[in-house]
Amino acid sequence: MTTQTPDTGKRIGGDVVLETLIALGARGVVGLPGQHALGLFDALRRSDLAYLSARVENNAGFMADGLARVTGDVAPLLLSTGPGALTSLAALQEAAASSIPVLAISAQIPVAGLGGGRHGYLHELPEQSASFRGVVKHVVTVRTMAQIPTAMAEAWRIAAAAPQGPVLVEVPQDILLASAHDVPVLTGATLAKSPAPLAPITETVAHAAAVLAAAERPVIFAGGGVVRAGAQRELAALAERLDAPVITTFSGKTALPWGHPLSAQGWIEDIATTEFLEHADVLVIVGSGVGELSSNYHTFRPHGRVIQIEADLGKLGSNHPGIGIHADAKLALASLDAAVAAAGRESTPERRQAATASIESLLGTVLSRVEGQGREAEIALVRGLREAVSDDTKVYWDMTILAYWAWSAWDARGVEFASAQGAGGLGYGFPAALGAAFGRRINGETGSVLAVSGDGGALYGIAELAVAAQHDLPVVWLIVDDGGYGVLREYMEGAFGAATATELTRPNYVALAESFGIPAEQTTLEDAPATVARALAAGGPRVVVLPAVLELFAPTHLDRLTGANGAAA
Repeated sequence: MTTQTPDTGKRIGGDVVLETLIALGARGVVGLPGQHALGLFDALRRSDLAYLSARVENNAGFMADGLARVTGDVAPLLLSTGPGALTSLAALQEAAASSIPVLAISAQIPVAGLGGGRHGYLHELPEQSASFRGVVKHVVTVRTMAQIPTAMAEAWRIAAAAPQGPVLVEVPQDILLASAHDVPVLTGATLAKSPAPLAPITETVAHAAAVLAAAERPVIFAGGGVVRAGAQRELAALAERLDAPVITTFSGKTALPWGHPLSAQGWIEDIATTEFLEHADVLVIVGSGVGELSSNYHTFRPHGRVIQIEADLGKLGSNHPGIGIHADAKLALASLDAAVAAAGRESTPERRQAATASIESLLGTVLSRVEGQGREAEIALVRGLREAVSDDTKVYWDMTILAYWAWSAWDARGVEFASAQGAGGLGYGFPAALGAAFGRRINGETGSVLAVSGDGGALYGIAELAVAAQHDLPVVWLIVDDGGYGVLREYMEGAFGAATATELTRPNYVALAESFGIPAEQTTLEDAPATVARALAAGGPRVVVLPAVLELFAPTHLDRLTGANGAAA
């Protein structure tokens, strides 16, 4: 039962929340209702905001992730209290790890129940916000109607500020339901919503430029921060001036096109790439904290000087000490390029030839090793899909073996590479693709979106088939069905000789999709690329099921993890 009856027909607190979102620039929201959040959802009837109705809060969080990536702006996520809010945490962790700006707006129990007293409200927690503090950038609990606009605007600004990420605003039930007669309707001009870019310290840039100008073997390691900052042009300019090969992380795939002569792609799980980075006398790391995956499982040890450009202060120098430039990647790269030019460093034919020759040697070594491991089916599948899927198709990858191949082998061709490798949770691909399709509709764009999952990850998002059908979203869901958690199966068999708890009983995915009214078909390894291409061209929601047991390429870093006793360190 609600604790307060709203004054029907008049503006209430829920209206103020949504009006503030519109004033901040929002055009759509994702979420699902709950008892304490009903004031928000009643206000949706009076709002011009487009609404995407999820079935599970964690999936709603992934949808907001996809929405933010497509619109390039903060994505609002409407949640209820207690179990509803807490169920979104895994998705918000992915948003935090991948620097995706999501504004979670959670209902709360009435104001009188806040503060940890045990009043016995439904969904009551002693301090709900405490569960979010280790995940999101910012938490605020609104306690009066007048606080809503400022609290929302501040949260929006923090979510959008580099490094971008998720935030939480809590609004108690009684405030959402109360009359809003003392809060005027806001306009966009009244709220400051665009944070100023984080500018670098001039002296630090000058110091880094002096080191770079004298470098003999400079290399640039570009991460997702370059993509999020829109710094591709600045990165290319600096690389070309230095004649520096550029290697990208998985999320930084589109930092430099693979067709660029200085692109060394991003096979960062191959030891040859690790050694290539280590061999640089000056390594510029930009937009990456060089975490576990980017460092080839912490086996990377740079031999030369390190210059790190990073908007997240906590990541600056945390793994590899050096010259730290705390700044937005776009501003920092432009400033660094100008300073290097002022120091007299320019491209030369000799340096360019040496750089391209080193890249050719590196890629030859990597591809020769990968292609010699007997993984012809996997290589043919990822390459076949790449050629069958149009260059501008957005693809959202779950944590599955095919995605692990795509991390290294997929040429993103200018389309942001969206994967769940930031936090590494299952279930990302399909709901994120739904959020992206919703965002494209808001943008007035056409064309289908592709999601790729394994059967383990697919089971996390099955309920969202209802969302695809209800909203008629053009998402093609490729499910690679290997009967279990394929990645974990391989890891356990490699480490222990046998896998435990990795095998799954799963539904007939074709029949299940069809029960929602969604066309579905089963395919083969040989036919999968063409089947996916036909499904994308058909429009609307579609499911393609590929029964196949895929294998990962062999790791090359294990010798570096071996201790003196011969056991893995």
